[in-house]
Amino acid sequence: MNDAVASNEVLAQAILDAAHRAGFGTRGIEGLKRLSGGASKETWAFDLVLSDGGRRPLVLRRQPPGRRFATQGLDNVAMEAAIVKLAATAGVPVPGVAFEMPEGSVGGDGYAMDRIEGETVGVRVLKAPELAEARRGMARHCGEILGRLHSLSGYEKLGLKAQGSREALAGLEARYHDTLQDRPVFDLALRWLRENLPDEGERVLLHGDFRNGNLIVGPDGIRAVLDWELCHIGPRAYDLAWLCVPSWRFQRPELPVGGFGQREDLIRAYETASNVSVDRAELHAWEVFQTMNWGVMCAGVAKAFMDGARTIEGAIIARRASETEFDLMRLLAPDNSIWSEVRNAG
Repeated sequence: MNDAVASNEVLAQAILDAAHRAGFGTRGIEGLKRLSGGASKETWAFDLVLSDGGRRPLVLRRQPPGRRFATQGLDNVAMEAAIVKLAATAGVPVPGVAFEMPEGSVGGDGYAMDRIEGETVGVRVLKAPELAEARRGMARHCGEILGRLHSLSGYEKLGLKAQGSREALAGLEARYHDTLQDRPVFDLALRWLRENLPDEGERVLLHGDFRNGNLIVGPDGIRAVLDWELCHIGPRAYDLAWLCVPSWRFQRPELPVGGFGQREDLIRAYETASNVSVDRAELHAWEVFQTMNWGVMCAGVAKAFMDGARTIEGAIIARRASETEFDLMRLLAPDNSIWSEVRNAG
């Protein structure tokens, strides 16, 4: 028996033990396999075979034993499971949490959730013919989801990290300087943000990574919101703006909301669901922030690549820092006539 098979058998038994502890009558698990994706956490698909012969398709999201957590994001995967269950109480579409791995499990820190069919790859969401009808309503659906999430209470007891606008900006500037790169457009954006990013306002529960690519989409629309590991407390516009970052439009720049919709549809649905008005100027400022935020992440990957962490994925992400510079120039001078000339030339 090779090491990979042995490791999988250990994980399978750990999952089965956790299911039994949660009260499931089972005969075993079948089809355990690791899924692609998941930059910081592992995901494994399997079928839980129930005592009556039925099956429950599940996905395990876990942090393997001995692996350190990222400095950004939640302290553990159990906290993520608690947030997913809380979000479900507000009508946010999320996979149902079946059970959690107990503390000290050889399978690591994690939880099993329902396996939901649908498309998650952003560019495919925008191109698949069978999702055409779903795309027409996705901007509104995103607004409804975020409105419900941001109206939630009860998250205070979870001990989540909180970050206001000034703290977020200071952190962004520090991470930019850590890249050891001189990017004049980033310097310009930082100066603009110091003058225009709104001061501290109401803080709410944020998803932290709400975008095209973290949604399960089917012909009927958004079926589930995934990847809650960056959940924290902060300004409402943080989530709304991240969804509108140009990089998540996947070559559909004319549709600012995830490449599938318009801002006004997003905003109107959000305002209806949350009963809170969205300040368009504040949203624009946070779009500048989030576009640079993604650019700094890409620049950080570029530094890691040059320092020796050389992967194809790293090289692809690293080059996108320059794309965000172009996006920032458009955001900082949206009425400049040069953009019309660029469109006409293209």
